Amino acid sequence: MLNKDFLWGGSTAANQIEGGYDEGNKGDCISDHLTGGTLETRRCFTKRIDPQKNYPSHEAVDFYHHYREDIALFAQMGFKVFRMSIAWSRIYPTGEENEPNEEGLKFYDDVFDECLKYGIEPLVTLHHFDMPYLLVEKYQGFLNRKVIDLFVKYATTVFERYKNKVKYWLTFNEINFACIPMGNLEVLGIYHEKTKDYTEPYDNLQDRYQALHHVFLASAKAVRVGHKINKNFKIGCMIAHVTLYPYSCHPQDMLLAQKTDHLFNDFCGDVQVRGYYPYYIKEYFKENKIHIIKEENDDVLLKKGCVDFYSFSYYMSNCISCQEGLETSMGNLLGGVTNPYLKSSEWGWQIDPEGLRYTLNKLYDRYQIPLMIVENGIGAVDVKDANNLIHDTYRVEYIKKHIEQMKRAVDDGVDLKGYMMWSPIDIISSSTGEMKKRYGLIYIDRDDYGNGDFSRYPKDSFYWYKKVIDTNGEIL
Repeated sequence: MLNKDFLWGGSTAANQIEGGYDEGNKGDCISDHLTGGTLETRRCFTKRIDPQKNYPSHEAVDFYHHYREDIALFAQMGFKVFRMSIAWSRIYPTGEENEPNEEGLKFYDDVFDECLKYGIEPLVTLHHFDMPYLLVEKYQGFLNRKVIDLFVKYATTVFERYKNKVKYWLTFNEINFACIPMGNLEVLGIYHEKTKDYTEPYDNLQDRYQALHHVFLASAKAVRVGHKINKNFKIGCMIAHVTLYPYSCHPQDMLLAQKTDHLFNDFCGDVQVRGYYPYYIKEYFKENKIHIIKEENDDVLLKKGCVDFYSFSYYMSNCISCQEGLETSMGNLLGGVTNPYLKSSEWGWQIDPEGLRYTLNKLYDRYQIPLMIVENGIGAVDVKDANNLIHDTYRVEYIKKHIEQMKRAVDDGVDLKGYMMWSPIDIISSSTGEMKKRYGLIYIDRDDYGNGDFSRYPKDSFYWYKKVIDTNGEIL
């Protein structure tokens, strides 16, 4: 049985919905330099914006001009919470200004006011795979310690501005993405000159984990500042949890699955929740000749800047094996060996609702602090018929099965505060840059080629989710 105050809602990211990339004195950010792609064609990162190329986030789904309409639709579904992110480059266009951009601050004031008008709690991510582009070009992002204080200045500005409008905050989205090479740019802001392919960047382990150390410090400092500004703030971490199973009962599969789970799923959460580097990472650093350069008070700061709750994304699970030649599957950030007991989405992500119950129990046992599911959904090709109806039974089925397992985990005793599906509205896919890969409960009239007028159409899943929220998950 879910608590009557359970937070039902949905999640988005500024770089995937907002648009208005050159309006309101916003500065260039990482996502402004990412081209579109497909499942077969990779996205590209260009240092200069090429007018001949397509950059989907420049317009995205135009939340910048449609936010009132969108939030009204979220209210119609009965949302209790709306997770969104602030674009850092709307507040400090280059990241280095002494004073914030008032137009950017006013935009988010208006968005939060619109949410609160309907009784919707904003849950705000400070850094969702984006930062001002100048910080990448000038400093290599968080590889330079100076960017820690620039982030804290930004966090302090928005904490102060919205201290009476926003209660729930997340510091960094899917921070553990930095534990794999793809996280260099989007989490850390590193783009080495030797990189030829954004999706397979030149990777220096020493640099990557040094920059991640600086991100941990930035998060911890932000937590401390936030709690001083408003003692009622609840500030969480956000982990991309790709649940991992050993492919077989072979002891080497068991050990490899455990090690991979520690390094990808557990490490960042352990630092942000417990406030120190876990024992197992020290051997990994030793094996890979990684030496984290720390200043005198770094360890004290990590301990004093622990988060209040743990949030995570859950889309799928994967198998891990020491055996070679096995079929592999794709996934959100991390692939693996195909699980023969599971079906896959069109994009190759294995669908595992029971894995969500397993994951919730694992996380609550590990940390004993409140949990939130802040991303869970399925990307699919949706077809709008002549009557503007979208019959997305596959999405209803996916979310329904995951909510069933979520409820069972709560019955197991897990302290779960909220569920935010990804995404309440169609967005630009982060992995491929497509509109074709749709996640939303609301259809956006826009395609991969820039056609469409941004009209909004509720899908069948919209009305189903409204019923779920109305009954607090009792009627699925």
